[in-house]
Amino acid sequence: MDSQSPCLLVLCGKSSAEKELAKSLKESKALKLPDNAELEVVLHSDTETPVDENCFRSNLFLSSLLTTRFGRFLIWSPWLPSTHDVVSHNFCELPIGATCVADVPFKGRGRSKNLWESPRGCLMFSFTTQMEDGRVVPLVQYVVCLAMTEAINDVCHKNGIPYLHVRIKWPNDLYLNGLKVGGILCTSTYRSKKFNVSAGIGLNIDNEQPTTCLNAVLQKLTSVSYQLWREDILAAFFNKFENLFDLFINKGFQPLEQLYYEAWLHSGQRVIVQEEDDNQLIEKIVTIQGLTSSGYLLAVGEDSQMCELHPDGNSFDFFKGLVRRKLT
Repeated sequence: MDSQSPCLLVLCGKSSAEKELAKSLKESKALKLPDNAELEVVLHSDTETPVDENCFRSNLFLSSLLTTRFGRFLIWSPWLPSTHDVVSHNFCELPIGATCVADVPFKGRGRSKNLWESPRGCLMFSFTTQMEDGRVVPLVQYVVCLAMTEAINDVCHKNGIPYLHVRIKWPNDLYLNGLKVGGILCTSTYRSKKFNVSAGIGLNIDNEQPTTCLNAVLQKLTSVSYQLWREDILAAFFNKFENLFDLFINKGFQPLEQLYYEAWLHSGQRVIVQEEDDNQLIEKIVTIQGLTSSGYLLAVGEDSQMCELHPDGNSFDFFKGLVRRKLT
């Protein structure tokens, strides 16, 4: 397939109600892509089960899903510009918790509007959720990151294989053995007094390029012949995310903080920050303590002054060009 071919969306659901919704969306031709790109929509029940293991196996995913909302309505595509565009562009047509998975997104979205093509072997998906309190919307990306690290641990535990210890690099990257294996992008729009949030996740499970992948590291840790599958990790992610998200919505991020700090890379990390003094840009060393209530980094300087660290917006690496703002 090439980028000029019609994009195929295969719709399926876990329950009869979600299957009926899939049928309705197909018949009404309600789903669209940005720029009115050509689109073909089919029902999973009308397609043959893929024999190629590189194709996402929807039945395997849905059979492992234990949620009441998230992941139950599934859109799968073998070749798609962006899963994030599908869920965000059709947010109002889809149920909350709907997810879109693509085998190969060829215009995947990252920070700063970066576009890229994902190789096969990566779990690439986006899903929808909704929130009312705008003050905590920036924190939902941390819940997504945490849910993914916990999901990977759950799959390892369930199958009796060594834990991989995927870690969180603030604000939205996943690292394994010092190398990036995943990333998260969350966007939101405000409509009818609610924030419509679209979350996109990429995780390199089975392709060692350009850095490493989960299965490559796993093979070095055990002699047992086992490999991680996208379907198992996606189901484990939603099973974990639904519980964490409900706790987050009801009680805030504080009940999740300790678990989050156990998974991130930065406790006690010393970083260089920049600030102006008499119209001169000077650098100072601060030590990261955690997160502030607004989701930025909380740090303490050598003068014992607590401060909040913000990226300057000019660097691809968030830890270069941090700006210190003192907290009173």
